[in-house]
Amino acid sequence: MAEGSSNGRRRFSDKWGKHELDVLAVLSSAFPQWLTSRQIAQRVKAYADSYGELADQAAKAAFAKQFQRDRAKLAAMGIAIESRQPEYSSKSDGQDFASYRLQLGDDPRIRMHFAPDDMPILAAANYLAQSLSSSSNALKPATSEQNEHDSKDSRTAPRVPHIPVPGLGLDSIAPGLGTQKIPKNLVDVIDSRRFAATVEADGELINVAYTDSDDLAMFVLEHPGSSVKSPQEAADAFERRLNAAADFDLADLGHKSTPVPAAERIVQASVPVPVATTAKNHSKRSLTASSQTGSEVDRRLRLMLFLSAHLGEEYTLDELAERFIERTRTDDEKRRAIAVVRKDIGTLTTVSDDGEIAGSQFFDIDWSLLEDSGVVSATNSLGLERLAGISPQYLSLLTASVSYLAHSPLLPEDARHQALTLYSKLREHTVPGSTPWLSLTGYELEPPALPIIQEAIKAGSLLEIEYTDGAGRTRDKRVIPAKVFVDEGVYYVAVWNMAKDSRSSDEHPVFNASTSDEWSVLRIARIGKAELIEPDEPVHLPDVPVDELRQWSFDNGTEAVFVTDKPDLPFIAKLPGATVEPWNEGEKVHLTVSSDSWFVAFCIAHARHIKAVGPETLRTMITARAQRELSVTS
Repeated sequence: MAEGSSNGRRRFSDKWGKHELDVLAVLSSAFPQWLTSRQIAQRVKAYADSYGELADQAAKAAFAKQFQRDRAKLAAMGIAIESRQPEYSSKSDGQDFASYRLQLGDDPRIRMHFAPDDMPILAAANYLAQSLSSSSNALKPATSEQNEHDSKDSRTAPRVPHIPVPGLGLDSIAPGLGTQKIPKNLVDVIDSRRFAATVEADGELINVAYTDSDDLAMFVLEHPGSSVKSPQEAADAFERRLNAAADFDLADLGHKSTPVPAAERIVQASVPVPVATTAKNHSKRSLTASSQTGSEVDRRLRLMLFLSAHLGEEYTLDELAERFIERTRTDDEKRRAIAVVRKDIGTLTTVSDDGEIAGSQFFDIDWSLLEDSGVVSATNSLGLERLAGISPQYLSLLTASVSYLAHSPLLPEDARHQALTLYSKLREHTVPGSTPWLSLTGYELEPPALPIIQEAIKAGSLLEIEYTDGAGRTRDKRVIPAKVFVDEGVYYVAVWNMAKDSRSSDEHPVFNASTSDEWSVLRIARIGKAELIEPDEPVHLPDVPVDELRQWSFDNGTEAVFVTDKPDLPFIAKLPGATVEPWNEGEKVHLTVSSDSWFVAFCIAHARHIKAVGPETLRTMITARAQRELSVTS
């Protein structure tokens, strides 16, 4: 495992990626003792071949670099190696070395059974939970708005503070988890939200994953009564937007030149690809799926933990191949998969040539049973069964992830029902009150008012509701709910408005079906108190398709404009139907607003680039909402 290099020294080489397993074997067999860097270098065959006794500074530096790289790989797989302050060794020639051991935690691992139908949901929830967990070796998130847009940090960037790194122990009790396919749209949604903040909403603390400060501000503003609690950088960024929005100038609705469609101008300014082609390609890509299957070492670690959790039990090579490689379709694929697992078993039971230097002998295998019947039965796992199962902390986060998927529009309806079933299983193993709440911006949970709205639609009843408008004021309405739909991850209800008769009194109100602007489309999250009202006579509403309701909202919308401080801002291209024209140093954007509350939130969220808005009615709502939020945060 060592190769020749210049200067007569051997450089480190690991053609088969086996040394991470060697490190794990050495630390596991020594647990709970701490091993110094020198002891690890001596006992791991790959290091000993290359670096020996660490006789000179160059060897020490090379070892330290490779060991930290291997340590990071294991941590990324959920197997953490903790360190403590350097301790002096008489053999170190005056050089202090840190000491290390496996981080197993104080709480026992939780083991439970999962049905085959649970696996796709569990895999998706595990991906979400891993994306929200923090890493002790990760880079800190960007602290400035510019860095948030330009940061190239990996998925190890910190998300939710103080959440443990997930362990591969989940694979030990959920065999085959690594071969599940995760919907690509879910992966894209999760991966695009690289930061996290704690937001308080309705007395609950929610861990919100978001893309940038504009995205987080939009989330807070679209959930009336919520506020950013941490980190302080996120709270400060939100307050800066509120201060900027409170001072918006008034923009008139007129033109200086002929506006052009925003999407077309942005595309022409960057890459000349037809919009229709781009949309088609995106749709095609969204049908693909992302696989969790990782590297060769990753797969072997999953297999190792599974066998550690089931010592003495018997599994055929065929069964293990299906669980840890993939479900094969042909006999040739099946033979190849079995051969891979057979090789993995050999790797996990290899004894090094030098008996004093550890190899990866994790198990004793019943070799006669394996050779005669193709059945694997392992014993003597060096204590690695301690890694099998889920830690209580990670189980809480996993439970929250399953709950979120069950109550958000990220999964299809049948998958959400299965997620509810899985949630009921996980909840039995969690401590009441320990499960964190989480959310992803743009994909809200089912709003609290949704059940009563659905009940009213089913029963043909009226609803007396309190609705929060764009300025943050609460309005009373009596409506006939007709249809619930989800648009871009947000829940809406189409309602038929009831107007109060002029002859009625406050003590005896009389409502009639409105004769103008009958339909309204309301965001359900903005509906507070809702009360069922039995109608005096059966309610008969026209069956209007959702597309027509959207078009109705657009046709009956409000003409609005806003002026930016610079041209070619990317968020403008995402506005449907928007047109732009040059305006001083920036641009003037014209659009039809179908939801006043959405426009208020949008302008405040992007206030660092918006200087003026119009008409006056909308500007007044924006400044009122900004001032209201500032009074709460101050």
